[in-house]
Amino acid sequence: MARRCPITGRGTTSGQQIARRGLPKKKGGIGLKTTGHTRRKFKVNVQQKRIWVQELGRFVRVRVSTRGLKLIDKRGAYVVLREAGLLPKGVNKEPKN
Repeated sequence: MARRCPITGRGTTSGQQIARRGLPKKKGGIGLKTTGHTRRKFKVNVQQKRIWVQELGRFVRVRVSTRGLKLIDKRGAYVVLREAGLLPKGVNKEPKN
């Protein structure tokens, strides 16, 4: 299973860890020198969660990133999960009022 958040669309990205050596100028040195670059991956913090959806009156199980959880808190579970297409079959329609 891919490490990707279905709500935010974020996935694993690649980057570098930079090794530095020396005393910073701020502390009286001649400055930091870069001594190497190591390739690395930045992984998304994906969690398996059961989210209560008030409009459906039930829990929905989702693998979501922590940023996606903040989005659910801010905008509401039903709206966010509907836009991401994560609601169970037959409930992706607008609620009838």
